[in-house]
Amino acid sequence: MSAESEMFLIRVPASTANLGPGFDSIGLALGLYLEIHGSLSNHWEVIPLSEEMSVFPKDDTNYIIQIAKKTAAYYGKDLSPCRISVSSEIPLARGLGSSASAIVAGIELANLVAKLNLSAEEKNRHASTFEGHPDNAGASVHGGLVVGMHTDEKTDVLSFPIEGVNVIAVIPNFELLTEDSRNVLPETLPYKEAISGSAAANVLLAGILTNNWNLVGQMMQNDRFHQPFRAGLVPHLAEIEEIVRREGGYGASLSGAGPTVLSLVSGEKTAQLLRSLKEAFPDFQVKELRVDNDGSQTAILSEEEKKEWSFNKS
Repeated sequence: MSAESEMFLIRVPASTANLGPGFDSIGLALGLYLEIHGSLSNHWEVIPLSEEMSVFPKDDTNYIIQIAKKTAAYYGKDLSPCRISVSSEIPLARGLGSSASAIVAGIELANLVAKLNLSAEEKNRHASTFEGHPDNAGASVHGGLVVGMHTDEKTDVLSFPIEGVNVIAVIPNFELLTEDSRNVLPETLPYKEAISGSAAANVLLAGILTNNWNLVGQMMQNDRFHQPFRAGLVPHLAEIEEIVRREGGYGASLSGAGPTVLSLVSGEKTAQLLRSLKEAFPDFQVKELRVDNDGSQTAILSEEEKKEWSFNKS
């Protein structure tokens, strides 16, 4: 980027992780978005365009900018200051990858402004290193379903587009911090339990890749790694599982660390399941979400697009 008048767009999808037994390794990108509109400036400035973004710093101490600076510094580059406007549809601390989306947005900001020319694999490596695991980060970068493993040495992520299944998220009106949700997990698992959990994750993935969604739903209920230990923090999970079974949905599971619960359902049964969940949880947000198969996107806006964005913002 060069001219101060150039405006750029960064769009990063939300994500869900685990899908039951795929703990810290399976993620799915969802159609809620964090968006940044920005341009070069003589100082850093962050303008929140949504209420949830207004609680964060408006200068270069903002988390997104901190990630961007660290990413640029990794390649020995200083990042030119920008004026960025940030909006997000992704609720905070609800298990929908809000932190991963911010991390990916920061990496995309560095990539654009410092002209790093990063590949998707490099973006994912940085994001997974910041995040600590590759499921949410990988889904936000690649889109679709991702399966990954992250170590200090390398990050391996495979991504697949997903079609033919609908997603319903039940989003509670309270937060559950990932740290609190992880604190209830055990340090070790009995050998047989670990084998059972691993088998469920393997069959879950095979079911997804062969469009056997009934089998996928069964495996979502066979997690051994986290849901049994987090159940006390999310008492609505069992009720949602029962409603999904009753209405013919495929299955339900905690989204990430929770408290959001994600349900998978066929197209013809989506409307009824949506109604039933809204009736059962009138104080929660119940949303049908599409799977995002595109991942994070960036663009330099044309003059017409800049005018259109300015009009919509006003």
